[in-house]
Amino acid sequence: METERIALSQRERDRLKVLHEIKQKHLTQVAGAQQLKISDRQVRRMLLRLRQRGDHSLVHGLRGRPSNRKLAARLEQKILARLQQRYADFGPTLAAEHLAQEGFSVSRETLRKWMTKAALWRPRSQRVKAVHVWRERRASFGELVMQDSSPFRWLEERGPACQLIALIDDATSRIWGRFTEHDTTEENLRTLEGWLRRYGRPLAHYTDKASIFRKAGPPPLAEQLRGDPLRTQFGRALHELGIEWIAAHSPQAKGRIERLFETLQDRLVKEMRLAGIDSILGANHFLETRFLPEWEQRFTVTPRKARNAHRRLGQEQHLEEILSVRVARRVAEDHTVSWDGNRWGVLREEVCAGLRGAAVEIERRLDGSHWLRYRGRLSALARLSRTGAAVRKSFRPTASRTRGTKTKSPKQNQTQIPCARRAPVEKTLEADISILLKPGHFYFALTQATAQVLRWLAALRKIPFRFVSACVSLGLIRSRRIAAHRVRLEQQRKELSFHLAPARNYGNASEQRLIRI
Repeated sequence: METERIALSQRERDRLKVLHEIKQKHLTQVAGAQQLKISDRQVRRMLLRLRQRGDHSLVHGLRGRPSNRKLAARLEQKILARLQQRYADFGPTLAAEHLAQEGFSVSRETLRKWMTKAALWRPRSQRVKAVHVWRERRASFGELVMQDSSPFRWLEERGPACQLIALIDDATSRIWGRFTEHDTTEENLRTLEGWLRRYGRPLAHYTDKASIFRKAGPPPLAEQLRGDPLRTQFGRALHELGIEWIAAHSPQAKGRIERLFETLQDRLVKEMRLAGIDSILGANHFLETRFLPEWEQRFTVTPRKARNAHRRLGQEQHLEEILSVRVARRVAEDHTVSWDGNRWGVLREEVCAGLRGAAVEIERRLDGSHWLRYRGRLSALARLSRTGAAVRKSFRPTASRTRGTKTKSPKQNQTQIPCARRAPVEKTLEADISILLKPGHFYFALTQATAQVLRWLAALRKIPFRFVSACVSLGLIRSRRIAAHRVRLEQQRKELSFHLAPARNYGNASEQRLIRI
């Protein structure tokens, strides 16, 4: 006679063991009920079934049989057909809500089971996780260059905290980098400049989506009208150099440079410790002269293709102009622009027609100089001091200023123009013009109304001739005749009297017209 096999769960096996101990008088019914966490009355029922049917009585009566509340198979097929027809890409929860609106009342878990069985839904445990597939290196040197920065205690406790901005070629693992105090746009441009001057322009540049490389938000109206995408200063420089910018969507996508930093944080830190490097300047010198040559000899690989994909810099591509920070500004009435809380003035010889009030572009280069770009022309800018700004605002002479008797500084007295008779108005005009006569000052153009006032005062002989001559020298009053006689007036300056005399006392007719303006 074959032995009958009964499939019991762990819970059912535990109950059977306790019931056998009670049956053998090793446990009381009350103690067994407490151990099984049921009532003693339920223990007596189970003992009765155990004597009548044996161990099989502990198995649930519905095991292996369909549930009494199971939905009909016909309804299941109808719902699955409706799902495939209209809700094929819906999840179980959303599909159950829409089916309920159509009159098919089914729970989301039952629907989930049906959809899984019909391969319309894949449970989370069965989904294949996204795996970053290994990417083959580029074929040639210069096809793809990766750039990133790594904040780390590169100098340990010997020096200040710094960051390493590095570039690595994808085909050869050749690297270039610089230690910087901060990870800014200017420092990233300087590091890129080092690569460009050593090897040339690569075909593509691979970075992350940091704000230095990618700008969020809608582009300005002017760029929308031109159809240009929104670019950062770094992105604009790459566009002008003809380098394609590729953004990495995850750190694993730029794993080559991430592994580079992992290696450098071990090798480079210890090498600089042995060399006693304790400053950023010394770290950059050590990196360029000692570490990088050893790296190229040991860790660079031979590309599949021997050609160099780098391109030379064109004659029209000036790195000092391209690798800069540019902002749009509007020129003020005094030919100055504002940026970062400072005012910058245009040199007098750089002023051109239409500059006042024009929309221009200011660029700050990596060497710290500032330039104004207007209609394809570059003009040097120089920073104005706060004193210069105050003089510019108070240049126009008014009657209220003539009443003040403020003490003048020795510097102003040194540059004042002597005058035989000094009326209050003349003193104010001479004080203002003496400040503008300082060497190296900038050109502040007067308005047409102010120039008319000067002509009127000169005609009434209320201001000294030397003031008019100084205005001519500074270019405050300009005309073709004045420009032609400018040098001649400077030579005759000492010979002429300080006040305007009748026209018959001055030279020829051209000089008379010049003085009267």
